Amino acid sequence: MKFFLDTANLAEIQEAAALGILDGVTTNPSLMAKEGIRGTDAVMAHYRAICELVAGGDVSAEVNATDFAGMVREGEALAELHEQIVVKVPMTKDGVRAIKYFSDKEIRTNCTLIFTAGQALLAAKAGASYVSPFVGRLDDIGGDGLGLVGQIVEIFANYGFPTEVLAASIRHVPHLVECAEIGADVVTCPLSVLNDLFQHPLTDKGLATFLADAQKVGS
Repeated sequence: MKFFLDTANLAEIQEAAALGILDGVTTNPSLMAKEGIRGTDAVMAHYRAICELVAGGDVSAEVNATDFAGMVREGEALAELHEQIVVKVPMTKDGVRAIKYFSDKEIRTNCTLIFTAGQALLAAKAGASYVSPFVGRLDDIGGDGLGLVGQIVEIFANYGFPTEVLAASIRHVPHLVECAEIGADVVTCPLSVLNDLFQHPLTDKGLATFLADAQKVGS
């Protein structure tokens, strides 16, 4: 399973990349705004900086437009920016039209805001490179986010869709691990979730014991 970081913070991306386990990054306008990135030139420069930190990894860059023509215009500009860019498009009718357009032009896409298997199927039919079901957000309204991921994985396997299932809105380690069990191709999450994967009290206890014994042996 691929690990993507869901952030626009360069320091966080650099920290994750240094671990040697980072496969890509997902961003959105909200994450860009959180970092104080304003204006087209600044946004484009920031995307280039992210691509440089994630050597060879996919970087999802989201269009702001909601109409077909606007998505195409923005998406083409993003795709030309760097070969690692994947154009992130919302799950709407115009979004699906744009995904088909981009697919025909061999521009990779990530269909975001997926909350049903039917939406994922539409995106895959249009040629999306990734679909992003939102696990945590669906759970927040009493849905079954992990169940949705599993359903999409099964449907794509049934028909041999090359579209990858990118589980988004990952809130904690159990979300991530269960997505791996279900068969998600990718998870995207905050740096805190990746760091939490390292943690277990028995690991800390065992390491403390080893270090104490090492001091005894060395004394």
